[in-house]
Amino acid sequence: MEIRYINSSDDKNKISKIYEDSWRYAYSGIIPQNYLDAIQKGQWSNRLEIPGWNTMVCVQDGEYIGTSTFGKSRIEKYKDSGEVISIYLLPEYIGKGYGKKIMDTVMSELRKEGFREVFLWVLEENRRARHFYENYGFEFCDDYMEEKIGGKSLMAVRYVFRFE
Repeated sequence: MEIRYINSSDDKNKISKIYEDSWRYAYSGIIPQNYLDAIQKGQWSNRLEIPGWNTMVCVQDGEYIGTSTFGKSRIEKYKDSGEVISIYLLPEYIGKGYGKKIMDTVMSELRKEGFREVFLWVLEENRRARHFYENYGFEFCDDYMEEKIGGKSLMAVRYVFRFE
């Protein structure tokens, strides 16, 4: 298994497929099904190289199985913090330790960039992800953000990790 930054030779559509499959799996019953069914192939491929965002992939036996995007906070209020913007695995790799390995790598990179605190947003109803973040050491803070996805209002909650 290899976890590394994406590069120009990576197949962006295969990386996007991780998002596509993961969204359909992780958000089933949370985000309206018609929205999940309408996710198009390659939908995330153009979001993998946004300036200021870092994206890594997890490759197992030549296959892209996971990805994470992170960087300096996108929110002015938390300008001194690092942010894990996303972390996704293909559904068949969830619960096998790959997420922790990706998160370890991402957190190490954010620490190298000098951040003493890292946060992320997770949908309030996404119990599996919240459990993962809590087990990793992120702490729930009483900070909410409303998101509208597929016409449904959803609450995202913020979790914070502080390096010792």
